[in-house]
Amino acid sequence: MCSKTKGLTYRDAGVDIDAGNKAVELMKSAVKATYTSGVVGDLGGFGGLFSLADMDLKNSLLVAGTDGVGTKLRLAIMMDKHDTIGQDCVAMSVNDILVQGATPLFFLDYVAVGKLLPEQVATIVAGVANACKESGCALLGGETAEMAGFYEDGDYDVAGFAVGIVDKSRLLTGQSIAPGDVILGLPSSGVHSNGFSLVRRIVLDRMQMKLTDEVPEFGKTLGEELLTPTRLYPQAVLPIIKKRLLKGMVHVTGGGFYDNIPRVLPDGVSAVINADAWPKLPVFTKLQEWGNVDTKEMYRTFNMGIGMIMVVSPDDADAVIANLKGRGEAVYTIGEITEDQGVPVVMKGSEFSA
Repeated sequence: MCSKTKGLTYRDAGVDIDAGNKAVELMKSAVKATYTSGVVGDLGGFGGLFSLADMDLKNSLLVAGTDGVGTKLRLAIMMDKHDTIGQDCVAMSVNDILVQGATPLFFLDYVAVGKLLPEQVATIVAGVANACKESGCALLGGETAEMAGFYEDGDYDVAGFAVGIVDKSRLLTGQSIAPGDVILGLPSSGVHSNGFSLVRRIVLDRMQMKLTDEVPEFGKTLGEELLTPTRLYPQAVLPIIKKRLLKGMVHVTGGGFYDNIPRVLPDGVSAVINADAWPKLPVFTKLQEWGNVDTKEMYRTFNMGIGMIMVVSPDDADAVIANLKGRGEAVYTIGEITEDQGVPVVMKGSEFSA
C-alpha cells in the first residue's frame, strides 16, 4: 500500500541548499578581492590551491594556527551586528602565527549556523575577507554549514585557520632571550576576543546592563565598545621581523600576561612588567569596577590594553621604537628581562603596590 504522505526534502529538515548557493554568490567578490599571486584557480573547488613556486622553500617552514571567536559571538547575535566578527576570527589565528615570525599566506574560515541567512553569512565573510586583505593573506576557502536542530535559529559559530611561511633562520622561538632585554608593547583595540564569559557575567548578569546603554567613559554604547574587533598586527610587526630585530613575541590572548608571556621565555629568566608604562583603556577600568575583579585576575584574563609584546636586545630597542613610531604606530617600553626571580612573570606598578 502506497503512502500518500508528502516526501521530505533537505529543506524540510532545515537545510536550504539554495540559500547556501546565494550566500556564496553574495560573498564571491569580497573573497576574490583577497587573492594574492599565490592563489591558483577560482571559488568552488573542493579544496583551495596555493602555489609556492615563487618561494625559496629550501629552508622554509609552514606555520599553521587555528582559533575561534568564542562567546563574543553571543553579543554580536544579541545586537544583530555581524560585520566585525570576521576580523576577530582572522586576527586570533593570524596574530598567533605572526609571533613565530611567519608571513601569513592564506586563511580558511568555517561558519556554522542554525538557519542559513545568506545576507548574514555574506556579512560575516566580508569581515573575514577585509581582515585577510589587511593582513596580506588570501581567503583561500571556507565552509558554511547549516546545522538545523543543533544550533538554534539565529545562532552561529565562526572559526578560522591560518597558514604562513617563515625561513628557518628567522623563526622566532624566544630561546635567545636573556637578562637585560627590553620588553615592548603594542596597544590593543579593546577586549579583543578573550575573557567574554567573564565580561558577559559582569555586564549582563551582575550589572543587568543592556548592550544599548551609553557609557560616558566609552563615548559609545556598551555593545559597540565590546564588539570592537581584535586588532590585526601584521602591518605593524612584519617590517620589524624582516629586519631581524626581534628575539621573541607574545600575542596576549586568553591567560593574559601571566599565562602567555612564559610561552616564549627560556629557562633561567623572568619578565618584569611595569603596568604603569601604558595608558589603561576605560573598558578594563569599568569591567574591574563593575565586577569587583581582583587586579591579578584582570591581568590573567584580559590583555589590559597591550595586545602584542616584543622582546628585543637593548642595542636594538631604539631602532625598533623609531621604526614603529615612524610608521605611525604607538609603542610602549613595558618591562625588561631579568635573571630568574622564582616566577616567570613579575607584575609591578601602582596597581600591584598594595
